[in-house]
Amino acid sequence: MTDSVYLVDDHAILREGLRALLEPSGFNVVGESGDLPTALHDIVRAPPDCVLLDLSLGERSGHELLAELQRRKIPSRVVVLSMMAQPRQVMDAVRMGAMGYVLKGASGAEVITALRQACCGQHYWSAAIERVAQEALLPADPGAPLEPLHTLSQRERQVLNLVVRGQPSSSIAHTLNMSAKTVETYRSRVMGKLGVSDITGLVRLAVKEGLLDGE
Repeated sequence: MTDSVYLVDDHAILREGLRALLEPSGFNVVGESGDLPTALHDIVRAPPDCVLLDLSLGERSGHELLAELQRRKIPSRVVVLSMMAQPRQVMDAVRMGAMGYVLKGASGAEVITALRQACCGQHYWSAAIERVAQEALLPADPGAPLEPLHTLSQRERQVLNLVVRGQPSSSIAHTLNMSAKTVETYRSRVMGKLGVSDITGLVRLAVKEGLLDGE
C-alpha cells in the first residue's frame, strides 16, 4: 500500500523538489501548503499517513501545527524537516509528537528513510540531533521544576515570538487578530512567567533558547 504524505513548507520550490523526490520513491503526495491554517484544515479533513513539516513558516511556527495535531488526536505521523538543530527546538518538536526529525542538510535518501520509518510507527532522527531527541522521549521527572517556556500557552508563545522579533504591539495585534491592549496583557503575562522585567530580557532568553533561529 502506498503511503500518503502532506508537505508543509513556506518555500514552493522546496515543496516541488520534495514532490519530485518522493513520488518516484513510492509515496503519494496528497497535498501541500506553506500556510499553517490551510495545512491544518487539509490535514484534519483528510489525515495523510505522514506529514513532512518545516518548523519555520514565515511568522508562524511548525510547533503550532504539531501542538494542534496532538490536541486533536490526528493520527498522521509527523517528520520534521528543518534547519533548526537547537536542543530547545528539537525537544519541543519531539515532545509534541514528531516521529522523525531530519536536518535540511540531509540527503534525499535520508528523508525517504525517515518517512518510511515514521509511516511504520518507528522514530528516525538525524545523527546530529539524535541524543537530544532521545532525551526528549524520556519520562519527565515529576519532582523537577517546570521549564519556564513549557508553562506558556500556544497564544503566549505566538506573542513572545513576535515581540522578540521587534514587532510593535499594533503589528502583533493585526497579525494575531486581537487588540493592542490584549497584546500588552499577553506580553506582561509572558514576562511574569519567564521571570524577566523588560524586552531586553526577553530577547536574551529567546537567543539562549534558540527562538530566533531559522529566520
